[in-house]
Amino acid sequence: MKKIAKKTLWQYLFWLGPFLFIVGLTAGLVSEQWGAIPLAFLISGLVITGLWVVWQSQQSSWWKRRSTQAGTNALVATLAILAILGLINFLGDRYHLRADLTETQLFTLAPQSRELVSTLPQPVKVWVFDVTQNPQDRELLNNYQRQSSKFKFEYIDPQSRPGLADKFGVKDYGEVYLESGDKRQLVQVVNENERLSEVRLTSRLQQITSATTAKVYLLQGHGERQLSAAKGAISQAIQGLGDKNYTTSPLNLADNPKVPGDAAVVVVAGPKRGLFEGEVKALQEYLNRGGNLLLMIDPNTDPKLDNLLQAWGVRLDNRLAVDVSGEKVGLGPAAPLVTEYGQHPITKDFGNGISFYPLARPIEITPVAGVEATPLLQTKPYPNSWAESDLQSEKLEFNPDQDLKGPLTLGAALTKKLPTKSTSTPQVPTPSPLPSPTTQSKIPPSPLSLPTPSSQTATESRLVVLGNSDFVTDGLFQQQLNGDVFLNSVTWLSQQDQQPLSIRPKEAKNRRINLTTMQANLLILSSLLFLPLIGLIAAAVIWWKRR
Repeated sequence: MKKIAKKTLWQYLFWLGPFLFIVGLTAGLVSEQWGAIPLAFLISGLVITGLWVVWQSQQSSWWKRRSTQAGTNALVATLAILAILGLINFLGDRYHLRADLTETQLFTLAPQSRELVSTLPQPVKVWVFDVTQNPQDRELLNNYQRQSSKFKFEYIDPQSRPGLADKFGVKDYGEVYLESGDKRQLVQVVNENERLSEVRLTSRLQQITSATTAKVYLLQGHGERQLSAAKGAISQAIQGLGDKNYTTSPLNLADNPKVPGDAAVVVVAGPKRGLFEGEVKALQEYLNRGGNLLLMIDPNTDPKLDNLLQAWGVRLDNRLAVDVSGEKVGLGPAAPLVTEYGQHPITKDFGNGISFYPLARPIEITPVAGVEATPLLQTKPYPNSWAESDLQSEKLEFNPDQDLKGPLTLGAALTKKLPTKSTSTPQVPTPSPLPSPTTQSKIPPSPLSLPTPSSQTATESRLVVLGNSDFVTDGLFQQQLNGDVFLNSVTWLSQQDQQPLSIRPKEAKNRRINLTTMQANLLILSSLLFLPLIGLIAAAVIWWKRR
């Protein structure tokens, strides 16, 4: 009787050990302080449990029993599985691995967005003033947040926090704001019909984090494309430049035959009349001092720029670019369809994307010392494309005596190294185009301080020549890659290559199957009647054979 009582006492002592251990562990976790009291409970519980194990081992050889060994193996296997699951969860929390299997990568940020967010110079936060959280918008914001710890976002109910809503000037539900430091900017307004746009959010990120603003001048006075909304205008292109933190202004060289010193890029968009000799000379001087020029020249026009282009090895062909492959998509043979692009920063992310150029002229490039030329846009080889010389003919046919076989070059990017100037002689600082990428990486931007002569001396000038300006007009600018060609050209010309180039919107391809009424009825009958009936017949046959 005494032996049984002693055994019962040791059993109670064993349960005291785990109890004290759990008490100490709970006290430490709740208080988040592992002081003397939690440690005392933990040590006491471990000591009591250890003494019980020693006593049990002396009383019997329980560890040699088959049941004990089986239980130990099960315990070890369970602990191993828990350890593996814990390790998997740890790695899953530390390293994110996602696979986007959609054809157009709908749920993956564009490389330009990832590059911009991963190199944010300062923290930014997106405020979404709405009571509902759209899963698609939240996933997009999560994709941004995965790229950098400096990117945060938060959904706010304007009614519950009216002070914060008043601080941002919120007027309606769905307004999305971007904040960085003391800067705040409206991104867009989201609703049931319009979701948060990666294009707009990345553009606003670039604007709010950029320390400088580049100036783009658009030449006027020779029948160029109008800047405001009108037929044949380029207002959408102007808006696109504004979204990328460029400021635009018209330029009339007839009043003052000199390009302003703060011009990062000068754009000549489709002049219908020739420039005066003094205007051409002003553009030449602008290029000679490190300027950057974008020429978009339509066929059957003579802007009187031959001398300027000849110095760069470029000649405008007077023939019309013809591409019969455009008829397959309803564009017509006079609207070349381009899917071949040169190896250049402007077109490096285009892949096999489509851009088209209604009424375009080819350009020819000849080597010139000191000038590096890269073809940007090329049509398909003959017989799909050629340069047509007879512009009056109703039917376009290739004439081997007068026409030029494809592929044709419709656009080219050129750079010219400038002679290095000695900086020993003091010079008066004047506004100048942005420095080259190599110089810009060494000198931090300081818009309030006056730059040194060495920092404002450009090392090269850049020129982009395109044989068409229709592709950038309203209505065509947002089609396919047309807008990307223009915006990327301006970005490269402004010598701000570290900035993200344009991002084309991602659209899900229509994979719907259009069925007639008869086809739909046949599908219903086959799935609800024929297939089950076939299964029943097969089951009956098998049963009959085994009966």
